Amino acid sequence: MLDLAAVRAQFPALALTHDGGPRTYLDNPAGTQVPQVVLDRMGEALVEFNANMHGNFRTSERATEQSHRAHAHMAEFYNARSDREIVFGPNMTTLTFQMARVLGTRFREGDEIITTHMEHEGNNWPWRTMAAERGLVVKTVPFHRDTYELDLDAFGDMITSRTRFAALNVASNLLGTINPVKQMVAALREAGAITYLDAVQYAPHGVIDVQELDCDFLVASSYKFYGPHQGILYGREELLSSLPAYKLRTVPDVTPDRYETGTQSLEGQAGVIGALEYLAWVGREFGSDLRPADGELSDRTRDLRAGMRAMVAHEETLSARLISGLQAIDGVHVHGITDPAAFGRRVPTVSITAPGLDPAALATFLDAHGVYVWNGHSYALPVVEFLGIADQGGVVRTGPTHYNTLDEIDRCVSLVEQYLGAH
Repeated sequence: MLDLAAVRAQFPALALTHDGGPRTYLDNPAGTQVPQVVLDRMGEALVEFNANMHGNFRTSERATEQSHRAHAHMAEFYNARSDREIVFGPNMTTLTFQMARVLGTRFREGDEIITTHMEHEGNNWPWRTMAAERGLVVKTVPFHRDTYELDLDAFGDMITSRTRFAALNVASNLLGTINPVKQMVAALREAGAITYLDAVQYAPHGVIDVQELDCDFLVASSYKFYGPHQGILYGREELLSSLPAYKLRTVPDVTPDRYETGTQSLEGQAGVIGALEYLAWVGREFGSDLRPADGELSDRTRDLRAGMRAMVAHEETLSARLISGLQAIDGVHVHGITDPAAFGRRVPTVSITAPGLDPAALATFLDAHGVYVWNGHSYALPVVEFLGIADQGGVVRTGPTHYNTLDEIDRCVSLVEQYLGAH
């Protein structure tokens, strides 16, 4: 069990106030707060070895070594086979546009790609742009509007001999649904298709194992798991090595260098190391009974997984309190899985609508009371369009994470009830 006082003490932002009162961060699906170790690692990089990499002098050598460490740490977080399968970029969307350009050369007019109505726009529009440029056929998997889970029968029917690629999210950034991507990847691999997984929303809330998933690509953003603004891509090495890379002549034609264009964010990579050190600390301090026994995993990977499992256990308690509280308010509709027995198939991202509700007005009211949430489409345009709520202002999205408390959840629910009661 997490010691919330010890956990919260790691995050300087949690001690700040809002007009003299507490701050309640429930905007975590769009980006989490960072622990002190992240700030320390970034400050160290900017002060002690703020130099470009691959030079023959001390600060450059330290910068180069730090970058190698960042790749190695992320390889363990994803359970990649090698740090050569890890590519850093400014964010998930930029990396995905880059890979759409690279992968597009493999496809021919009439080839088919599959995506879903649950995607974040960052895992939707790059591929639709690629498809339009290449004359590809795009098939979109619907989800059930009553269960908020993908229609797997429809998905199976979409796979044909022309299926070449699929872009799937691991967890919806608006509905919270965790999709059965391992099952879906297996079906696509049997058809010979390349798979690209968006794990941005899932990464703070579950263990990622690219070898178990058997996917070809997976991408996440460290600012969603307590780090700085960095995107980190896993790519199967044989694909990364054989695909065309748009790079300068001066860049070595090896992975990951051939995809990491221009000067990388040394301080960002250092902060990623700090975020993973924090997750491992949670595992050592509060997850000893959750540590996997698999001897093939490194100690750090086992610490990371124990930390993630300890965090998830607390988050499920927060989800249950938040969803039950919101459902008890007259008129509120939760768009996502609400059965506590099925919470293993969702992350704690919770979106609501209500008759006549202006999501922006409710978000503004909550902000006046120091509670931070998002409103609108949250870049999940395929979701709000499929639900038919895009022209209603989208949703109000709340998202607790492991450093939130039950008191914060109760405060948010009470304020939502107060606002709707007055409007």
